[in-house]
Amino acid sequence: MNVRQIMSLILLGAIWGSSFLFMRVAVKDIGAVPMIELRLLIGALVLWPLLLMKYPMKVTQGWWGKMTMVGVFNSALPFTLLAYSLLVFTAGVGSVLNATVPMFTALIAFFWLKERLTRARVLGLVVGFIGVFVLVGDKLAVIGSDTGWALAAALLATLSYGFSANYTKRNVVGVDSLVTTVMSLTMGALVLLPLTILYWPDHNPSLMSWLSVVILGVVCTGLAYIIYFRLIVEIGAARTVTVTFLVPLFGIVWGIIFLGEELTWQFVIGALVIITGTALSTGVLKLQWLEAKPT
Repeated sequence: MNVRQIMSLILLGAIWGSSFLFMRVAVKDIGAVPMIELRLLIGALVLWPLLLMKYPMKVTQGWWGKMTMVGVFNSALPFTLLAYSLLVFTAGVGSVLNATVPMFTALIAFFWLKERLTRARVLGLVVGFIGVFVLVGDKLAVIGSDTGWALAAALLATLSYGFSANYTKRNVVGVDSLVTTVMSLTMGALVLLPLTILYWPDHNPSLMSWLSVVILGVVCTGLAYIIYFRLIVEIGAARTVTVTFLVPLFGIVWGIIFLGEELTWQFVIGALVIITGTALSTGVLKLQWLEAKPT
């Protein structure tokens, strides 16, 4: 990778890391469902012109049903669940929990698509989930507590991402990633529309909340995906996916700088354990003595 590509990868991590900051700011004022509806809608509006410049409209024909599935499980559902979890968790904790997505993706691929798991990847799954309990386990003493529901929502969101990744791999073949993203964002926004009307806030949200939502849609969704697609073309998907390790770092940093979130040793250790598990489960961190035999 050249310097520009490295900087683009860092920028993408910084942008996606900041999304947890902006969701944390806006969710209590606007509500999880309306906030995510606006994010999806704005992101789709930013990307539609790019799609139409690159492809004719006919490229979308025959894909709307499958794109609805992707829109629900890759956008509408996980975004909303993560937003709900940020009513309780800090932006830093939310971004670290989001790093479990590759682990759920590997686990679902094993059970659904019958993909083999190496011993290193199995170890990564175990280590990652241990990290989750190191991160927030002490707050789960009360069954049914707000922390428990928030953790369930965050992990269900990452499970949804994992399901969507495997569904797309199996059922959405031969479709450009830009087409998939724009169509799924659009369908996700349409699916959430009835709930958005139902849960629309009965007060006028603050200017800061509106600005946060606009940034979420324009920068953290529209612009971020443009950078993401360009990196995939230039450096490949395997290298681009390493942004997974930058997002929690920036999520933590932005939360500390702008929201005054506390950085504790428990948080640091939990984050490191989760990221180590993610690195093992994705194959970024290789342990040759564990990879000799698949399970």
